[in-house]
Amino acid sequence: MQKSKLKTMYIYKMLEEFSDEDNPLSTTELINMLDRMGIPSERKSIYSDIKALNDIGCDIMTVTSPKRGFFMASRKFELPEVMLLIDAVTSAGFITPKKTNSLVEKLKSLVSVSQSKSMVSQVYVDSSASKCDNEEIYIIIDSLHDAITKGKKVKFTYKRRSIDVQNRKKHTEKTFTVSPYGLIWKDDHYYLVCNNQKYDNLMNLRLDRMKKLELLDAPIRPLCEVSNYSNKLDTQDYSSKMFNMFSGQECEITLKCSLKLQEEMMDRFGAAIPLKASDTSHFETTVKATLSDGLVSWIMQYGKDVKVLEPLELADMIKNKAQAIIDTYN
Repeated sequence: MQKSKLKTMYIYKMLEEFSDEDNPLSTTELINMLDRMGIPSERKSIYSDIKALNDIGCDIMTVTSPKRGFFMASRKFELPEVMLLIDAVTSAGFITPKKTNSLVEKLKSLVSVSQSKSMVSQVYVDSSASKCDNEEIYIIIDSLHDAITKGKKVKFTYKRRSIDVQNRKKHTEKTFTVSPYGLIWKDDHYYLVCNNQKYDNLMNLRLDRMKKLELLDAPIRPLCEVSNYSNKLDTQDYSSKMFNMFSGQECEITLKCSLKLQEEMMDRFGAAIPLKASDTSHFETTVKATLSDGLVSWIMQYGKDVKVLEPLELADMIKNKAQAIIDTYN
């Protein structure tokens, strides 16, 4: 097909790539750009092409001041949205530096060249410290989505880092065969919620520590056998009960909190949680959470402003940890 027959689409591409509100393209500029591509054109045909593009829904504006020309007034993603996505990708610890750079370049292509050059991310990330080095992460995410959709088990190698008594860094690897139920991005990490076939509960494993993932023919265990969910994992509900992604037994906990923590508790557990005044300085709330060391650490950060009333098991866990800390400093 001759390029001239695609002239209208080339004009659209030029406006999308090079124009914005501050940088409209004039008719002369469009004619020159087309000419360099070997497509002859004249002013009248440019106007006709712009009209045709607007007729099919493209939002191309015509301006006369301070410069006469045309620009793409709206895109699938506006500049603030692209900046938000770039910041999210840049700060995501489970995306490697190489894939971060690749994704950022793709996101920049959603705005004009001029806008792309002017974008400066407001998020500073020390990539050498916070980015993972697992280049298989895309393949792992895709394979896990496939396994969850098909209801199949997966097998993979799971790597953990440690330091020995000689202060030497080392890695330990373990092979897992699990039933995958859902993926959660929380606390700057991507987790797989799954069941280890050796146990009857749910566990959370980080995707950036997985390698050599293999999709198996074996069907997953029914979710109802290993959790309180019937046939589908409610990731929002599950995530709200996790603290630092520690797994454990779900239970109801009653907290007595300082009044200044009302908003913080609603942010953590949802605006619908019950709030009952217990005295002029405190309120009580009962919520569902997973009993774990993560929950203990989360509560202890508030010091005397939060007290566990129930269950007594959780209160004892906090007292024991507090005593262990005191003993350490004594």
